[in-house]
Amino acid sequence: MTSHSDNEGPATYASPPCFMHEVDPAYMGLAEPSDPRQRADVMRWRKAERARLIAARLAIPSEVRRRHGDQIAANLEEALGDVAGLTVSVYWPFRGEPDLREFLEHVNARGGRTALPVVIARDKPLVFRAWSKDEPLERGVWNIPAPAENAEVVTPDVVIAPVVGFDLLCCRLGYGGGFFDRTLAALPKRPRVFGVGYKQAAIPTIYPQPHDIAMDVVVTEDGIVAPEAGADRAA
Repeated sequence: MTSHSDNEGPATYASPPCFMHEVDPAYMGLAEPSDPRQRADVMRWRKAERARLIAARLAIPSEVRRRHGDQIAANLEEALGDVAGLTVSVYWPFRGEPDLREFLEHVNARGGRTALPVVIARDKPLVFRAWSKDEPLERGVWNIPAPAENAEVVTPDVVIAPVVGFDLLCCRLGYGGGFFDRTLAALPKRPRVFGVGYKQAAIPTIYPQPHDIAMDVVVTEDGIVAPEAGADRAA
């Protein structure tokens, strides 16, 4: 099995598809609530909740995280079904996130193509570069391993995104950079979107804002979580 690394580097780095700490959505080109005070309150709450959830994730013993990651990968394979002919974007694990590098190999073995998301600029959507095991990686923006610059750019059929937290609507609390939402909004065709995280990342609400895009499901070590019927987006 591919070795797992905690990769618990400086807090200014994060894993694709969201990479940054709290960033002003207006600066990032995202829509914002009509009430600036409400927006500021939500951003402060998210920053504190993000820090709490990351600390709780890092407190999980490494061996337990590995077991959870293996179970998440198995549940994700069940949720995805047949991947033959599909392009699946995964991510490079960071700060205790589930490590899906072996899952990525399984996708290739089952006839799928794999890719990693890459940051081009802070105010631009991610691009997806084809990548599989043993192909070269280079240090990208914020020192995150990324496929070589000459790797083929692809459009994914499936996007798998790590979560810091997730709510009843399967809205994702990420690292605050807005890349995930901007990228989904810019793709010519919406892919299937799977969030992945540990069950302890579940919270009642992230107080979703107009730019937040819900995932189709979230996959944890306990199973597959679908958006809860009757939940609303009221912040």
